[in-house]
Amino acid sequence: MSTHVIERIAPRIPIAALGWSLGIFLALTFAICVVFGLIFPNVTMYQAWLPLLPWVTWISWASFAIGIIEAFAYGWFVALIFAPLFNFFAARS
Repeated sequence: MSTHVIERIAPRIPIAALGWSLGIFLALTFAICVVFGLIFPNVTMYQAWLPLLPWVTWISWASFAIGIIEAFAYGWFVALIFAPLFNFFAARS
């Protein structure tokens, strides 16, 4: 009589995939918000971005570039913190 042991493999989040995904998502979201604010100036949301993105003002090419870079960096920041924590706790459960 043989017994089969089924191992449950804990799900893992690859940090690089999450970093690129979140970074590009946040950069695109920032760009869409800027375009939306330029099309509809009475309904802008740039005031919500200003406290979160240092050195970003409304709006110049330099400020737009800094905002894209900072939004992308925030995505990587989240990935570098979240993915290892998730992987650690998923492996323990």
